[in-house]
Amino acid sequence: MGDGNSSKYSCSSASETLEWIHAIHQFLTPYSFLINAHVVNFFTDRLWESVDKDWIDCLRNEPVHNLLQIPSGVVQDHWPPSLQQFVTTLSSLVLPRHQAELQSILPNIVINSLDSVLTQGMNVKKKHEKHCICKEIMIWKNIFYGQVEVLSAVVDSVANSVRADTIVDVGAGQGYLAQVLSFQYQLSVVAIDSCSHHGNITNARAGRIKKHYAAQMRKSGSGCRSLNVPKTVTCRVLSADMLKTLNDMLLYEDDVQCPKQIGQSISQLFHASLDERRWPSLCGVDNEYSLVLAGLHACGDLSVTMLRTFSECKEVRAVVSIGCCYNLLSEEVGENSGSRCGFPMSIAIQSAGLSLGKSSRDLACQSAERWRVMGKDAGLHNFELHAFRAAFQMVLYRYCPEVLITSPAIGRQGKALRRQQQRRNLESSLHHEKDDRAAFPLEKDSLFQRISSDETTISDPMNSVDKYSLFEKFCKSGLSRLGLKPLPDVNFKEVWEETAPFAECIGPYWSLRAALGPLLETLILLDRLLFLQEQGSSVESVMLPIFNPALSPRNVAIIAKKRN
Repeated sequence: MGDGNSSKYSCSSASETLEWIHAIHQFLTPYSFLINAHVVNFFTDRLWESVDKDWIDCLRNEPVHNLLQIPSGVVQDHWPPSLQQFVTTLSSLVLPRHQAELQSILPNIVINSLDSVLTQGMNVKKKHEKHCICKEIMIWKNIFYGQVEVLSAVVDSVANSVRADTIVDVGAGQGYLAQVLSFQYQLSVVAIDSCSHHGNITNARAGRIKKHYAAQMRKSGSGCRSLNVPKTVTCRVLSADMLKTLNDMLLYEDDVQCPKQIGQSISQLFHASLDERRWPSLCGVDNEYSLVLAGLHACGDLSVTMLRTFSECKEVRAVVSIGCCYNLLSEEVGENSGSRCGFPMSIAIQSAGLSLGKSSRDLACQSAERWRVMGKDAGLHNFELHAFRAAFQMVLYRYCPEVLITSPAIGRQGKALRRQQQRRNLESSLHHEKDDRAAFPLEKDSLFQRISSDETTISDPMNSVDKYSLFEKFCKSGLSRLGLKPLPDVNFKEVWEETAPFAECIGPYWSLRAALGPLLETLILLDRLLFLQEQGSSVESVMLPIFNPALSPRNVAIIAKKRN
């Protein structure tokens, strides 16, 4: 068994980054059929036949655990040499995701534990921990808490290194990062989010935190030093020009102390469609005020907008960006939109005419680490649900072809089902109670209740009656979600018998396809880094995995600073 998770490429310079990008593109080109495939059409288009037969014949008998390791670059000695080469070469092209030793890279960084006042709202109440759903929420809240703890220290380190006056938290959400930067690191912070409700929550929570610290200071007799409170702005940042103009207003607004007035001014500005005659850009004007842009999982084009604003606005001295939601990136500029695409950013990639497409952007969201820790039961469940959905597509193709024209979505039945199963398992392990079999009827007969062997494969014999029963329920639920009345002439059993012999191929196929996800994400991130490197020697830029990838799949921060 081998693990090829170390990259032989570097991105220390623009030429090295471009070489890495070209190597990725060269590798991906022959596998466009795998990238652009829609797994819902697995049976209708007989997608397994497009993959090397030796690969499929080998992997269909492979333990599920081994399939889940493929996106992480793990190969088995008994696999065909060509399959081993595919996985190891792919893995060597992926940006390593192991959490970086931040102290060795950012010498002045100090990661402080957050006290209970700052983490309020990041946990659920202790008394609710006995309920498994709240336990699950608590786990994810603690993961977010860890992200804020690390990222706030990184932003503080970068801000100190460029002597920034203000941090602009872009896509601030409910303001957790902004509040830690304000209260713990005593930085001036402006929190921008498109949702006014988030702004209200940020203000209310900041008020409670300020009140608590003020009371502590009075009690300890430590004086009445001023406490920084994050200012909030509600607006939807649609372009770098918009964010630049917003930065201008933060710098030059007469009363920046009043979040409400800032929001009103920004709203008036946007309704004026950024008329440059009324609102001339002040970026580039000679002044000593400096900003740092920070974004924790800034969605889609928002991360791109941050990087462009950094390059175009003199006052923005640094940027710390962790992107997400690559599926929402734009690639085509609409007529008269006046905006720029989210991919590609770099001039070199634009000149090469390289593009991704929707399927590639969707696939880039796949996480090797999440696959690695999924577990065989959840993995099998995942593969079964993909098989059910693909077989349901056959039902629509055969009996309701007019529905397929609209690319129907039946909702995330699989995700809801999987969460129900996980919660029941968690409750059972925590309290040693019997399953509540009436909680979700579809799970009662699930084949996953009977899986126990670590060597379970997707081709192991199952009770075909039970599987067909689950498939029939899945189809009826899907038709209902599409607003279709029960069709008496639908022969679900015929469709299932036709597709069932090939259902065991969907796990290997989806595993191979998912392995391309981290490589596509690497391509997107390298394009962003190359964009910064193209700015010349005046910009210092680096990509760092700053979180544990198993807990936070989108863990790569792009950090850039302008040299004096």
